[in-house]
Amino acid sequence: METKEIAEKLVSWCNQGDYASCYQNLYSPNIVSIEPKGAQMEEVQGMEAVAQKGAWWEETFEVHSSKVSEPTVADNWFSVRFEMDTTHRPSGHRSQSSEIAVYQVQDGKIVKEQFFYDMPPSE
Repeated sequence: METKEIAEKLVSWCNQGDYASCYQNLYSPNIVSIEPKGAQMEEVQGMEAVAQKGAWWEETFEVHSSKVSEPTVADNWFSVRFEMDTTHRPSGHRSQSSEIAVYQVQDGKIVKEQFFYDMPPSE
C-alpha cells in the first residue's frame, strides 16, 4: 500500500471508531508510538505495548465524539488532526481537545506515530 492509501484508510476507520482495523491492517508489528514528554506511556514499542496503551485510554477516557481531518501526505509521512470531546473518568472532568498526529510509513506499514498536543493540567 502507498502512503496516501494508508493515510486515507486510517482516517476513514478512525472516523468510524474502528481503531482495531487500523492496528490490524496498517501498523507494523514493530510500531513505535510517542506522546509528548510527561504523558502516560510516553513512548511504547511493538503492537502489544500499543494495545496496552489503547486499553489504558479506553479505561481512562469516555469519548463523546471524535473527528479526524483529511490527511496531509509527504513522501513516506502523513499527518492528521484529531478533535475530541472526552471525559476523564477518574475526575469526571469533560473537555474538548485537539492534537496533531504524524505517521511514518515503511514497506506499506505504519512504523511510527507521534502525537503533538498541549498537556492538560494534572487531573
